[in-house]
Amino acid sequence: MAASTHTVTNQVPPLVGYDVFSADRALVEGVERHAAPALLDGIRTELTALGRTAGSAEAQEWGARANEYPPKLRTHDRYGNRIDEVDFHPAWHQVLGRAVEAGLTDAWGRPGGHLRRAAGFFVWTQVEAGNGCPVSMTHAAVPALRAEPALAAEWEPRLTSHRYEPGLRPAAEKAGALFGMGMTEKQGGSDVRANTTGARPLDAEGEYLLTGHKWFCSAPMCDGFLVLAQAPGGLTCFLVPRVLADGTRNVFLIQRLKDKLGNRSNASAEVEFDGTWARRVGEEGRGVRTIIEMVAATRLDCVLGSAALMRQSVAQAVHHATYRSAFGGELIGKPLMRNVLADLALESEAATTLALRLAAAYDTVQDGAAGAGGAGGADEERAFLRLAVPAAKYWVTKRCTPVAGEALECLGGNGYVEESGMPRLLRESPLNSIWEGSGNVQALDVLRALQREPDALNAFLQEVGKARGADHRLDGAIKDLLTELADLTGIEARARRLVERLALVLQGSLLVRWAPSEVADAFCASRLGGDWGTAFGTLPHTLDLASVVDRARPVG
Repeated sequence: MAASTHTVTNQVPPLVGYDVFSADRALVEGVERHAAPALLDGIRTELTALGRTAGSAEAQEWGARANEYPPKLRTHDRYGNRIDEVDFHPAWHQVLGRAVEAGLTDAWGRPGGHLRRAAGFFVWTQVEAGNGCPVSMTHAAVPALRAEPALAAEWEPRLTSHRYEPGLRPAAEKAGALFGMGMTEKQGGSDVRANTTGARPLDAEGEYLLTGHKWFCSAPMCDGFLVLAQAPGGLTCFLVPRVLADGTRNVFLIQRLKDKLGNRSNASAEVEFDGTWARRVGEEGRGVRTIIEMVAATRLDCVLGSAALMRQSVAQAVHHATYRSAFGGELIGKPLMRNVLADLALESEAATTLALRLAAAYDTVQDGAAGAGGAGGADEERAFLRLAVPAAKYWVTKRCTPVAGEALECLGGNGYVEESGMPRLLRESPLNSIWEGSGNVQALDVLRALQREPDALNAFLQEVGKARGADHRLDGAIKDLLTELADLTGIEARARRLVERLALVLQGSLLVRWAPSEVADAFCASRLGGDWGTAFGTLPHTLDLASVVDRARPVG
C-alpha cells in the first residue's frame, strides 16, 4: 500500500441522492401550470417517486453501466441457425424497465397523459438518454396504428402497458410490448419517397410480404415495427412483427449494429427484409400521411430529450461551482462564472418551458377541451402544434450541444474525464437534432405549414401575442418576425433564420408570461434584444444573474 502523502481537499461531492423532479423549479412550475387541478396531486406523487429514483446512486450506476457495456448482435446460434438477437447488459433492462413501469409509453388513454408522460420522460432521460428511443417510438406508434382500428385494438393495450417484458416471443403472449420504426434507406435518407423496399400483397386482406432494407432501424429488439414500403398503390405504412403468431421468427435480418457517436446503450441496426410478413396500416399510397402522427410525437420527444440533457448539464455545472473553490472563493460567487452559469440556465429553462407547453397542447387536442395555462381549444392547439413542434425541434435540439459543451467546461479537466458523466452528455447531445429529420428538414416543414396551413400561423401569433406589451424587446422581436414573414423572397434560403426567430419569440413570450422577472428579463435582453455575445457568459452584467443561477441550483 502506498504511503499517504497529503490530504486532498476541495473536491466536489457527486450530485446524487436527490429528487430530479422536485429539484427542478422550472419543471415543477410547468407541471403545476398546465395540469388540471384535480390531477395535480397524483401527478406530483408519480413524478416525485420517479425523480427520487432518477437521482439515486443505483439508477446513475445503471446509466453508466448500460453505456460501458453496449448491446451486442448475435446473428446465429451455436448450430448456425439465424436468430438475429441483440444482447443487452442487465443495467439496460433496469433503465428501460423502469421507464415502462413509470408509464412513459402511456399517454394517449389517461387524463393529462401527455403532460405527465412528458415530465416523466424529461426526468428519466437524465438517467440515461438511450432508453428514450424505444420508449418514444412505442408511445408514438399509437396514433399511427389508429389508422387501422383492428390493429390498434390488438396492439394499443400492449404498447401502453406498464409491464416490461423483454425477449422475442409472440406479442399475444406478452403483457407489454415495445415498438421500433424503420423509414430511411441507403439511397434516400430523409427523402423517404425514394424508398425502394417493395410490398407484395397476399391473398388475405391487408397482408403483404416485404423485400428490401432499412438503413436505420431503431431498437431492433422490439416486438414490432412501423416501416414504409412501396405497395402497388404507392408508398405505404406497414406493421412488421418480430415474431409471428405461431411462434416462428419473422424474416428480420439484422446485418449489423451501428457504431455510434453517442446513444451507445441503445441498439440501432441495418436490417434486410426478404419475404418478411407485414400488415398494412392505413391505405395504400398514404404511408407518409399515416406515419406522420408518429413522426410528430417523436419530434416532441426530441425537444423533451434535448431539454432534459441541457437540464442535467446545467445541474452538474451549477453543482460543481457551488462546491468548488478557486482564486480565493467558491466558483459560483465569481462574477464571470456566474454569468456563464446564468446564460446556460436561461437556455435550459427556455427549452423546458417550451417543451411542457407543447405537451400540454397535445392533451388539449386529445381531450377536446380548453387547456390549462391559458391555452385555447382543441382546434387552436392543433394548429399551434403544426408550426410550433418543428420550430421547437429545430431550435431546442440545436442548442443542446453548445450547452453540454460549455457545461462540461465549467468542470474544467474534471468534466473531460468519463467518470464525471459529462462526456456522455456531450456525445448524446447532437442526436435529437438528427433524429426524425435534421435541421433543414424541420425548416422546410415550417415553410410548408406557413404556405399551406394559414391557421397554423394564426394560432402561433395568437400564442405569442398573449405576452405583447409586457416587454419592449419581445414586442420588437414580434414586429421583426412579422416583417420577415411578409417577405417571401428567397424564403427557402432564409428558412433557418426564420425558424430560429419563430422559436426564440415563442420562448420569450412564454418566459415573459410565466418565468420569474429576472429570467424573462435576461432572456429578452440577450436572445431578443441583441445585448449578447457569440459565446455563453456574455450576458449584460447589470442583470440579476445571481437569482437566475440560484433558480437553476439542483436542490430539493
